[in-house]
Amino acid sequence: MSLLQTSADISVLINSESTSSERRINPSWTIALLKSKLLPVTGIPPSSQQLTLRLPHSPQPIAIASKDEETTQIGSFPLQPYAEIHVDDTRPPSARLNLTDTSEVEKYVMPEEDYSKRNDSVLAWKKRSQLGRFDPNKEANEAKELKRQWSIVEARGISIGKRCRIGGAEAGRRGAVRYIGEVPEIPAAPGSVWIGFEADEPTGKNDGSVGGKSYFTCKPKHGSFVRPERVEMGDFPEVDDLDDLEEM
Repeated sequence: MSLLQTSADISVLINSESTSSERRINPSWTIALLKSKLLPVTGIPPSSQQLTLRLPHSPQPIAIASKDEETTQIGSFPLQPYAEIHVDDTRPPSARLNLTDTSEVEKYVMPEEDYSKRNDSVLAWKKRSQLGRFDPNKEANEAKELKRQWSIVEARGISIGKRCRIGGAEAGRRGAVRYIGEVPEIPAAPGSVWIGFEADEPTGKNDGSVGGKSYFTCKPKHGSFVRPERVEMGDFPEVDDLDDLEEM
């Protein structure tokens, strides 16, 4: 295989245990110069770098090393465009920097005062659009929506203790109404009316509690909180699977 004699830069892949990137190198560089340039790329000190050249059709990696790395040019090795130069760290694991664990990296948190002054933030957009708590009609709209939900409860005849089903005739879950009212612990829709539902079967999500507060009591996985729109009142007896079996 002929050596690359040109002084033009070529692209190679630089890989180490924790980094991988495409870089341009010059065959006229010495091994020592290459290692110095790989320090900010891999985080490995030049004295701890062990370089190997890996070519697509070469069965064995080729060591990039010399007794005199200050004068030996990397062009004396069979470099090819997009060949891989692998950088091994010869330091013991205890002496290496962990570049993948970010748990102890101090995170920057912008002070609330500085964030509130920015014009390109989500907060600024909400203020301009008068959304959420910046809506001047927020309280009136919430009161109107709450009134609408209570009207659904009344129109459907939803009352505590009565039988009902959730989800329609096909996939309906049968049970009884155990609670009617607001559930502030549900963050998705504060200030809304929820129906506490105790299912006949363990198809629920809780035991009647949300966020540590108990609204009614039932067996684990028998309780749910649903919107009034999903509740269908009626004389829905408990389903007995044995009713479907033919006598032998």
